[in-house]
Amino acid sequence: MIQVIAGKKGSGKTKRLIDLTNTTAKEAEHDVVFLDDDNRYMFDVDHKVRFINAEDYHIHNADMFIGFLCGMLSSNFDIGTVFVDAFLNLCHTELQDTEQVVRTLAELGEKHGVDFVLSLSADPEELPEHLKQYLI
Repeated sequence: MIQVIAGKKGSGKTKRLIDLTNTTAKEAEHDVVFLDDDNRYMFDVDHKVRFINAEDYHIHNADMFIGFLCGMLSSNFDIGTVFVDAFLNLCHTELQDTEQVVRTLAELGEKHGVDFVLSLSADPEELPEHLKQYLI
C-alpha cells in the first residue's frame, strides 16, 4: 500500500508524517523505517524506528532510490512500513516524472507486504492522477 501526504512548503507535512510514524511504531509488530534527506528530525522519531539519512548513501536518481529500497527490504524481511520524508528530494526527480517510481513502490509493497508513506512538497490539487489515488 502507498499513502501520500502532499502540501506546500510549511503546511505541516513532516510533522504529520512524524506523528504517523510514531503512532505506527507504538502499534506495529514489524520494523518501521523513516527515510529523510538529512538528520534534522532524528530525535523526533520514536527510538524503535530505524531512522536513515538517505543522503549518506549517495542516491542521485530515482533508480538509485529504488535500488536502495530493494537492498533494504532484501536484508530485513521484518520491515512493514517505510516512511519517506521529502520524497521528491530523495529521488532527485520532478513531480511529473514519478509515475514509474510509484508503480515500482506499489509492486514492491504488494510483493513484500510493505506499506510506503510518502511526503512531498506539492499542492494536492496539482498532483498527477497516478498520485491522487494515494492521498491521505
